[in-house]
Amino acid sequence: MSIKDLPLTLRPRERLLSCGAQALAAEELLAVLLRTGLPGRGVMGLARSLLQEFKGLAGLLAAQPQDLRRIKGLGPAKRAELVAVMELARRTLDQSLQSR
Repeated sequence: MSIKDLPLTLRPRERLLSCGAQALAAEELLAVLLRTGLPGRGVMGLARSLLQEFKGLAGLLAAQPQDLRRIKGLGPAKRAELVAVMELARRTLDQSLQSR
């Protein structure tokens, strides 16, 4: 099912804006970041596959850029965005740990 097939109130981006990020599952947050899927495989399916392949968010955070290359549907632009977001998350965690 495509995101466009969902009612507006169930679409991840719209839910994020109306309910806040904490209301979304990891799969939905990842779908917002990825924006698009592949023909025949919507963005929610792509997000679900990523989380399964890397065994959750922690595994995805630990993934190397070359690990992302093997995922069909992640071209250079999406890989770059994911790597940038993951690096921001790592730096935030590091900063948080250092301040303690």
